[in-house]
Amino acid sequence: MEPLHIGEVSRLMARSDRTPAIPELDRIEIDGLSIAYRRSGTGPALVLLHGFLCDSRCWRRQLTDLADHFTVIAWDAPGAGSSSDPVDDFSFADWSRCLAAFLDGLGVASATIVGLSWGGVLAQELYRHRPSLVARLVLADTYAGWKGSLPETAVAQRLARCEHDSALPPAEFVPRWVPEMFSESAPAVVREELGTIFADFHPRGFRLMAKSLGETDTTDLLRTIRAPTLVLWGDADSRSPLAIGRHMQSLIPQAELRVMERTGHVSNMEQAAAFNELLLSFVQRSPVRSWEDPSGGSASGS
Repeated sequence: MEPLHIGEVSRLMARSDRTPAIPELDRIEIDGLSIAYRRSGTGPALVLLHGFLCDSRCWRRQLTDLADHFTVIAWDAPGAGSSSDPVDDFSFADWSRCLAAFLDGLGVASATIVGLSWGGVLAQELYRHRPSLVARLVLADTYAGWKGSLPETAVAQRLARCEHDSALPPAEFVPRWVPEMFSESAPAVVREELGTIFADFHPRGFRLMAKSLGETDTTDLLRTIRAPTLVLWGDADSRSPLAIGRHMQSLIPQAELRVMERTGHVSNMEQAAAFNELLLSFVQRSPVRSWEDPSGGSASGS
C-alpha cells in the first residue's frame, strides 16, 4: 500500500485563509457529571473522541471543515477540558457508559465514531458496550490498550511517567509532552495550538486515563467488530508506531488501513486536510449495513 501524498488531497480539503472559529461549548448533565461539548453542521452524526491531555479543541479543523457533511460532535471527556473530573476509580467501562448516555442525551441513535489515541480505545469500548451506536468506526493512532499493544515494561514506564508528570506545572509539563506528539516537520503553529490545550490538562483525569490504558487489552474485542472500520495512522507516530496499527487492522474483519506520510501521533491536527479527506472518503464509500451484534442480537446503523 502506497502512503498518501498530502499534496494530492490538499486541494480538496484546503484550509481557507479565514478559518471559521471553533464552535462554542455547550453542556449536558450525565450521571452527576457536567459534560462540555461542541457541535457543528448538519447531516449524519460524526462523533470525535480525543486523546488524553486533549479536549474538544484538538478537533477544531474537523469541527469547521467537515460541518458541510456531518453533524460533528466533539466532547470533553470527564477528566478533560471543561468537563467535570470523575471519581478516582473511573474506568473505561465508566467512560463508555457515560459516552453512551451522552449520545442518548443528544438524540444520537447511531454515528460514525472517530477515536484518536486514548479516544480510540474508548471507541472500541463503546462498541463493546453499545454496538448499535457505532455505524462506522475510525481508529486513529491508537492502541488495543497499552496492555494490549505494548510490552509490560513499556507500560510500567509510561504509567510511572504519567504519575510523576501529572504534578508538574503547565510551564514544565507542556515542553515535555508536546514534541513527541508530532513529526519533526509539524508546523510551529500546530505545536503551539496543542501546547495551549495541554496547558489546561486535568491532573486527576490524566492519571485516570493513563491508568485505564495500562489496564486495558482489547485484542479479543477487535476480532468481534463488524462495523465498517478505518484504521488511520501517521507513519512517523513514535507513541503508537505504525506496527500497532497494522496489527489492529489485521484483527478487525475487513478493516481498511490508510497511512499518512510525515505525520505523528496527533494526526488530525498535524495533517488535518489529509485526515479529513480520508475520513470523508471512507464514510462515502462505506454504506452502513445490518450487522450482527456480538452480544447475540442484531443492530443496524443509519
